[in-house]
Amino acid sequence: MLPDPCPRRDPKRRRFALAVAIGAAVSCFGARALAQGAVPRGGSGAAVAPDKTPDKPAPGPQVIPPQLKQFVSATYPADAEKQGLEGNVVLQLDIDAEGKVTGATVVNPAGHGFDEAAAEAAKQFTFAPALRNGKAVAARILYRYSFTLAVKVKDPGASDKGAGGPPVPTTTLSGAVRAGTDVPIAGANVIVRDVNGQEKTARTGEDGAWSLIDLPPGQYTVLVQAPGYQKLEVQENVARGEATEVVYRLVPEGELQVVIRGTRPPREVTRRTLERREIERIPGTNGDALRSLQNLPGVARPPGFAGLLIVRGSAPNDTAVFVDGTSIPLIYHFGGLSSAVPTELLEKIDFYPGNFSAQFGRVTGGVVDVGLRSPKSDGKYHGMGQFDLIDGRALLEGPVPFVKGWNFAAAFRRSWVDTWLKPVLTSLGTSVSAAPVYYDWQLYAETKPSPRSSFRVSFLGSDDRLELLVKDTADVDPVLTGNLKAHTGFLRLMARYQNDLSDDVSLSSVTAYGKNTIEVGLGALFFNTQSYPLTNRTELTARLGHGATAHVGLDMFYSNADADVRAPQPPRPGEPSAGPFATRPPLRLIASNSIYRPGAYAELEMVPYRRLKLVPGIRVDYASMVNVWDVSPRFNARYALIEGFPRTTLKGGVGVYHAPPQVSETFPPFGSRTIHSNRAIHYALGFEQDLTRQIEVSFEGFYKDLDQLVSRTPDETGGFSYANLGSGYVVGTETLIKYKPDSRFFGWLAYTLSRSMRRPMPDEPLALFMWDQTHILTVLGSYRLGRGWEFGARFRLVTGNAVTPIVGSLYNANSGSYVEIRASETKNERLPMFNQLDLRVDKRWDYGTWKLSTYLDVQNVYWAQNVEDYNYNYNYTQRTKITGLPIIPSLGVRGEF
Repeated sequence: MLPDPCPRRDPKRRRFALAVAIGAAVSCFGARALAQGAVPRGGSGAAVAPDKTPDKPAPGPQVIPPQLKQFVSATYPADAEKQGLEGNVVLQLDIDAEGKVTGATVVNPAGHGFDEAAAEAAKQFTFAPALRNGKAVAARILYRYSFTLAVKVKDPGASDKGAGGPPVPTTTLSGAVRAGTDVPIAGANVIVRDVNGQEKTARTGEDGAWSLIDLPPGQYTVLVQAPGYQKLEVQENVARGEATEVVYRLVPEGELQVVIRGTRPPREVTRRTLERREIERIPGTNGDALRSLQNLPGVARPPGFAGLLIVRGSAPNDTAVFVDGTSIPLIYHFGGLSSAVPTELLEKIDFYPGNFSAQFGRVTGGVVDVGLRSPKSDGKYHGMGQFDLIDGRALLEGPVPFVKGWNFAAAFRRSWVDTWLKPVLTSLGTSVSAAPVYYDWQLYAETKPSPRSSFRVSFLGSDDRLELLVKDTADVDPVLTGNLKAHTGFLRLMARYQNDLSDDVSLSSVTAYGKNTIEVGLGALFFNTQSYPLTNRTELTARLGHGATAHVGLDMFYSNADADVRAPQPPRPGEPSAGPFATRPPLRLIASNSIYRPGAYAELEMVPYRRLKLVPGIRVDYASMVNVWDVSPRFNARYALIEGFPRTTLKGGVGVYHAPPQVSETFPPFGSRTIHSNRAIHYALGFEQDLTRQIEVSFEGFYKDLDQLVSRTPDETGGFSYANLGSGYVVGTETLIKYKPDSRFFGWLAYTLSRSMRRPMPDEPLALFMWDQTHILTVLGSYRLGRGWEFGARFRLVTGNAVTPIVGSLYNANSGSYVEIRASETKNERLPMFNQLDLRVDKRWDYGTWKLSTYLDVQNVYWAQNVEDYNYNYNYTQRTKITGLPIIPSLGVRGEF
């Protein structure tokens, strides 16, 4: 049996509770873009147009954002001016189709009276309204109003021409460019443009200062550009005979907003958004962005102490995970307490629970595509350190020493779980050789060969280990004794190149080589595999004309794999257990082989008219192990029923998805070469609706038709073989009611109603799938109390998993153990409903050049005794409940500079 390049393993038998945790920890699975929302500024440092360079949008409606026509200066708060205080207030402005400001909400407050003054002034602004295809429409923008103590003095160059003579009208515009921490930015370009389009340019020195003299009086547009920072466009009024001095503060490109499913109409069906503040403050996740995915609709609750991602009624192995376009075998560390990639390095998280585009294949469930952000390129070093009761991590980034034009980021994490879990295991009579511990590390460097291109080299890794000695023989299975060890890990060396070849054509390519390791053993049974995947993903995007963009790509996969296995043939997910290991003779396999899975895809984004977007696509894959070609056509659509407030969008899609058999299912004696790929057809239909300007609702119904599923069938020898005889379906609805973050509060309610059914053989009845959860309810929120304090809570209520009860047993004299007899109706009993409350408290201090924060994140506050499974005695006449994780408090501290 050879390892799957992205190994997909079945969970261990429930009576072996510790092995369940180990099996879950080594399982492999797998959110749309982190995008920085640029904040406009206006006169005297308060501005107009956000100018982050976004991903090139698909051609469609031509949109021009609102342009400031009349700026109204705010009254500088007297107390703040007296104390010499400055501040930045971020406002959310609602602008109607006539250019009037109808609402001004403080998003990021500055205090000291700045918030009220900024909001009052902004309500008096006048804009040229936003235009969509030449038609005025309402718009909502973020607007940063900067309060700086501008110095206005009489220009020394202005002198009198004798008594009573008029002064010479000499005018100077000067100032400084700084980062948000008040650090001067050297080498920034300041372009000053008058109303006739004439430009003058200045460049900041080491102290960030710049100056332009002899400017005619009037209104100017000032454009400030610096590497590593968002561009800033500012309107300034220069008075006759005066020197005007201003300070501009730029927003780093790395200060990101987390957007799951995209900031523009996506190529897929569903669109959901989480901001960075939400990611970092969701209770029960320890500020982990990838763990926050488990709070979204369509994602089921994994068993306690299992790091699984269960999407829309599919098995965990049906969801794939990518980092910078490269597949990795796991997303969560041992126990699911932390993800394998830190939040601080993320640029985007693309999460597709279904109906994903032709860009992705080889899975029938969902996709998580994680993108790493660029290292900071301001020429300075930045760092972060965080320590709590779960783990500790550190990050450093900045310019590569002695190498011009390169910047790097490096991060490392180690868990502290071994320090408190080892005593617990020892108290249970377990002799611990090596308590569970995990590590992960990331190191990458990036350069820009040209203004249109970038090149990145990355090295990523993750390692989880556990080893202990089980002293007592298991009552129900004498084989389950001896030394238990588990080791999972991966390494990836990646090279990524991106280039905007022209205004209409772009190219991206990533090549990676790595190693996946799985080593699990108990006594005389073991499962040891290593695989060495070599992958490449290349995509060319071309704008074909107005309303059409094409995406074509190659998705190549090659892997050498080695396996050394001594174990009974495992059941597939959802199939009943084949009995104790003691009654099943182990199979032996020592093998090496190569796996080749090339894929190609094409997709066309069409906007036939401004409200409608159509995305047809097709994907072709080949699986060398079974010599099968799979063709997967797909189609998604979105229609804006109402474009302005209250926004109403209809969405839908249908597509075919294939997943090749697991490698273990294709190699004798464990598998067969005559099988082919599993198939699923995804259907989805839904809508997105604004209820108020702060509350939005997303609803989606989905159906997955499953057929050609690989299942086990009895063979002539009394054993089992594999065939594509299984079928099933998943049907459900997802509802998300979200209160968008304001200056104080954010929160949402996510509810999933679903049913997942499977039929292993044509002559067998449909039965509940082992990961079926009918009701999944998540309610969470977080509130800023002021003075750096924030409090949040999360409550979850979830239907218990379906189980097949044991109704009796037979004694096997050869093995000296009892063989279970299960109920004739599969999955006819439910575990009790899961319920849990999590709380989080944060406190922050901002010291200008560095920040400090502490937090307390408590999972399972009232210690709910949630039943995860049942444990039976030696002859299956009695059973006891196996409960999940107890209360887990995590007290932490974080510093960054």
